[in-house]
Amino acid sequence: MKLMMKIFIVFISLIAIGFYFLRDQDNPTKTTASEPGTDKLQTIATLPKAIKESSGIEVISDKGHYLTHNDANNKPNLYELDAEGKLVETHTLKLPNVDWEDLARDTEGNLYIADIGNNDNDREELAIYKVSMNDLQNPQPIRFKYEDNYGKKSGKSFDCEAIFWHDGNLYLITKERKSKTEATVYQLSDEPGNQTAKIIGTLNVKAPVTGASISPDGNMVALLSEGKVHMFKDIDSPEKFFEQEHETIMLPGAGQTEAITFEDNNTLILTSEGSTLYKYKL
Repeated sequence: MKLMMKIFIVFISLIAIGFYFLRDQDNPTKTTASEPGTDKLQTIATLPKAIKESSGIEVISDKGHYLTHNDANNKPNLYELDAEGKLVETHTLKLPNVDWEDLARDTEGNLYIADIGNNDNDREELAIYKVSMNDLQNPQPIRFKYEDNYGKKSGKSFDCEAIFWHDGNLYLITKERKSKTEATVYQLSDEPGNQTAKIIGTLNVKAPVTGASISPDGNMVALLSEGKVHMFKDIDSPEKFFEQEHETIMLPGAGQTEAITFEDNNTLILTSEGSTLYKYKL
């Protein structure tokens, strides 16, 4: 009887040891595959105190610096940060900041400040300010309305926080507060004046879009939502990027990510609202 009991105890012990060493093979919770993107996300710095609600970001290529801004009801300031995220200069513009939501740049040294936030869906006319990075005090407005915004009867949300520039045009991707899934893509000319934003397509990223950017070579479009980057790679045409499949990169722990830009073809710069400046290597 005692011999049988000893054999039984040894048998149970062997099973327990085997389970202990094999358990991680069935539950790979410690691998980076369960949190894609975290191994490539680098924290550059905590944003300076003046930047309470970072909503857009762009690169000053010749300096290796970044420009960012706060959103609604804040001062019309562009904050210039160095490569380590330190505030080196505050540029105050002679513009209203109704609801600045994003920045874009073109290949001619112009910056586009998107005063396009529309949380309450009651702004009928919006503006994007075109200004030379070398002369920030002389912005020119691009004022526009959405072609399908014909009042409350439209039944749509016309809030937008994401733009990018390509080949003489600006592309706007709506946030879609109502459906939270299908976003509308609009196109505008980059010429100052009064315009109508034309619908060119829709896309479904299953999250409200908070920022957008295009790679310098025009081969990738990145859309940002909270804790995620939606990458459209090897696109046939930036004008139809939304027709292609996309990859979603998870950014757990990054917070309420609001702004994104390409530093180069392989590097993204991101901010979370009022918190952190990040770099992501593709």
